[in-house]
This record gives sequence, structure tokens and C-alpha cells, in this order.
Amino acid sequence: MTYRIEGLSPEPFAPLFDLSDDALAAHRAVRVLADDDHGFPCRVSLQDARAGEELILLHHLSHDAETPYRSAYAIYVRKVADTPAVFIDEIPPVFQGRLIALRAFDAGGMLKTAVLTAPGETDAGIRRLFDQDDVDYIHAHNAAYGCYAARVIRA
Repeated sequence: MTYRIEGLSPEPFAPLFDLSDDALAAHRAVRVLADDDHGFPCRVSLQDARAGEELILLHHLSHDAETPYRSAYAIYVRKVADTPAVFIDEIPPVFQGRLIALRAFDAGGMLKTAVLTAPGETDAGIRRLFDQDDVDYIHAHNAAYGCYAARVIRA
């Protein structure tokens, strides 16, 4: 079984970097400068921003399903991230060293099951969830903060 993890498209976020801080606030967003090389996970590049990099922290609808599991939360996007990262049968750098919650959904957007994976266990967790025929896709979340990390699909 092969799976694919892809970062978000940068297109909806790129115009935000040209906005003033007041205009960003109207979009429920703020400009942030990373003050460390860890802790600012970009959802486009699927890498942590480096200290000094500019990001936008914004409210993002990550699970746009007409079910009780519709979900939104805060995410970071890096200014320099201009291409969505793609990982096939490989765990992105942004997952490394983090507890990752994997939420498995059916084609209708209903939650089927979920697992919590420790660092080094995420690949096995993804494969275990996709062993279930009724799992259509998986959402990965940073377990500590609860924020959306990436979507995982069968490739």
C-alpha cells in the first residue's frame, strides 16, 4: 500500500503576506517571525520555519465536510513556501519528533477511527489505518496543540 502526504497549496495564502497587520486581523490572521528553528510548522512546505522566517498564523478550515467532524483551527504558512511539498511513503520533516494524531475518515467525511503515534511510529500508524477498507483518507494533527498538519491519501 502506497500513501501520499501533500502540503497545502500556497495560492490562497500568498496575498496575506502583502496585507497590513490591521488587514490581517480582519482575516483572523497575524504575522509572525519564527524565534526558533522548531515550533513553527508550515502546512505548505511541511517543514518547520527557521528562526527569523516570516509566517502567517491563520484560522484554516481543514476538514470541509458536511458532517459533525467539520474542523478548523490555527495553522502556520511560511512566506518562502511557494510549492506544496509531496511525500510518497515517507514522513515529512515537520512530523519528526512530534506526537501525531491520525484521524481516519470514510469517503463521506465521517470519522472511522483514530490513533496517536509517537515519533518514529507515524508511518506504521498510517499503514495500519489504510489496512481498513472503509478508510478513505487520514488527517494528521499535531497531538500536543491539536492543529491540522496534513492530509494523507492512498496513492
